[in-house]
Amino acid sequence: MKILENEMYQGDIRRVSGMDIPWGKLDNKKLLITGATGMIASVVIDILMKRNKENNANIRICAISRNRQKAEERFRAYWDNPNFTWISHDINNPLPELGNMVYILHAASNTHPRAYAADPIGTIAANVQGTYQLLEYASSHQCERFFFFSSVEIYGENKNDVDKFDETYLGYIDCNTTRAGYPESKRLGEALCNAFAAQKGQDFVTGRFSRVYGPTMSAEDSKAIAQFVRKAAAGEDIVLKSAGNQLYSYTYAVDAASAALYLLLNGENGSAINVVDTSSDITLKELAVLLAKAAGTKVVFELPDDTEKAGYSTATKAVLDGTKLERLGWRAQTLIREGLFKTLQILRSEH
Repeated sequence: MKILENEMYQGDIRRVSGMDIPWGKLDNKKLLITGATGMIASVVIDILMKRNKENNANIRICAISRNRQKAEERFRAYWDNPNFTWISHDINNPLPELGNMVYILHAASNTHPRAYAADPIGTIAANVQGTYQLLEYASSHQCERFFFFSSVEIYGENKNDVDKFDETYLGYIDCNTTRAGYPESKRLGEALCNAFAAQKGQDFVTGRFSRVYGPTMSAEDSKAIAQFVRKAAAGEDIVLKSAGNQLYSYTYAVDAASAALYLLLNGENGSAINVVDTSSDITLKELAVLLAKAAGTKVVFELPDDTEKAGYSTATKAVLDGTKLERLGWRAQTLIREGLFKTLQILRSEH
């Protein structure tokens, strides 16, 4: 069963498409979405296509990614829909002429440890050169709003001076490491958004996402939670490659997608806002135990290999303050226990 055929996932999409947000701003508009097959962007597309189907919204989506086979498999239900267009393109290069875009959502990026370690140049390029190319297109094609998918990683390590990272916090990043390529380039991506706003008047909003999980995770995703989920879905023991004391914030992928759309339509121009389920802060060990219990297996400990170790975050506590987004009126709907249960059930149905 494909994910779009799963009733549990469809229920999530229906819930978001019925949210009380100003959907009319999207009706009859054209959107460009990069990283289209990614964990959050693919859900955004499903939500918008649901609006088209059930509300005659006529939202025209131009989806960009590089792998045609992956795109065809993921978006088969929309492939011949006139409101959906897929384009294979490397965003590090100038975009072909696609016409004016009312909104551009930039979600293309390496987002997991093995990719950071194995492709550090590509990681940096997508977040810097790719962001530049898209902002250049936006500013020259009457784009009303550019939405940049940033990350909790920009805060670096907690200096033990705060309990949670709010949007003004400036943590520590050791830039003289391969691993630093991801957070430093995300920081520079944010700086580019501000530069285009100052110099060319480009409207933008940045979402700083917590660690995200859900049934749309890639099979290649090497983040700890992704590995845990795959093991649990297969009925295997959960492998923990540290003591598991790291405390992180998590957000269910469908909630993350709803937050992206909420900020796109409600966020203040030039703002950077944390996206987090404030009720889903949990240690890696607690996460592993939850999933092992759900799968009827156990947690085992194993040392990471050199590639994994090179890509791992050194942050032991990365908890986001979600006050700013909640004051705007958004709250997560799927807490960690329910989100993990849904993720396991949906992934199991696909096999």
